[in-house]
Amino acid sequence: MLSLCQREKDCFVRVRKRELEKLTTEVMQLKEFLPKVLNRNLVETLHKAQASQTMFTEKEHLVQEKEKLQQECRHLQSRLEAAQSECQKEREEKLLLRHQLWQSGAELQQQASFCSGLGSAACGLLWSCSANEDAVVRWMAEGKLRSFVAVAAQTLESFVRSLDEDAKTQTEDQDSEEHQFVLALAGILTNIAAVPCGRDFLASSAHVLLDTLMKLLELMKPGVFPKLKVLMLMTLYNVSISVKGLKYVIKNPGLLTLIWTLLDDVDWEVCLHALRLLQSVLLEEDVLLLLGSSLLDPDVQTRIGRLSFSVQPSVRQAAQQTLEDLHALSQGKGCEVSKL
Repeated sequence: MLSLCQREKDCFVRVRKRELEKLTTEVMQLKEFLPKVLNRNLVETLHKAQASQTMFTEKEHLVQEKEKLQQECRHLQSRLEAAQSECQKEREEKLLLRHQLWQSGAELQQQASFCSGLGSAACGLLWSCSANEDAVVRWMAEGKLRSFVAVAAQTLESFVRSLDEDAKTQTEDQDSEEHQFVLALAGILTNIAAVPCGRDFLASSAHVLLDTLMKLLELMKPGVFPKLKVLMLMTLYNVSISVKGLKYVIKNPGLLTLIWTLLDDVDWEVCLHALRLLQSVLLEEDVLLLLGSSLLDPDVQTRIGRLSFSVQPSVRQAAQQTLEDLHALSQGKGCEVSKL
């Protein structure tokens, strides 16, 4: 055995000579055979094995990703089928609701037509009855007029405001039950205003109706529903026969503008009743104080002067009388000024 001593800090061990020789032999064998084993082919094989291992690992990863994606796809497919089923259900419900809506609309239209026909027939009868003064007096005594007047005002306003912007003409809609209905309502109001007690009632307790009539006459375009315009103008004229009614009508700030507009209407009856309303207004003693000097505007007299040459005798006569009233009014104003 070899004897080894310790030098400085290095450590030494004892090794048998036989084992040292064996180790030396193995080292020499490795030096001899290792270059033969570790050649280029082995390195390439190791590289290929390593690459294969990497590819295998990536393949496993891809397989896992694929499985995950397939699960998500199955989940989305399940949600899609549920959504499609729900969509189909909603589509069927929508079709059912649309069908029910169509049926409801048809039934509502039938009911509306029935109500319009019934209202037209009932108001037509009332219109005929209202021509009898005793009937109006009886209505007044029973206290039935207040609610009727309120409903009539709302109905007339709804009808006028429902017209298209292009304005339907009477020839297009004159036979409709709705038109006949509102005509009858307006006719009843006219007959009520023709009776003294009814006229006083409208002048004192139906200001909303009077304002509505003037507003609707302003909204309706020239040539549109002339019969309805005539009836509303007749109502205002009948009310103006009452002193209280005349004073209220004159207070409306748009009265003169409304009358000037109606004097240019294409229907001669509208012009005639606009002239009559103006004549009634001119009877008020303080008309100039209430309406101003616009009554004496030369353009107004020119407009009325054109009507004094109308082919309709009643229009021509009314226009001439109105011109005389305006002339007398202007003369009276001149005298009043000279007295001052």
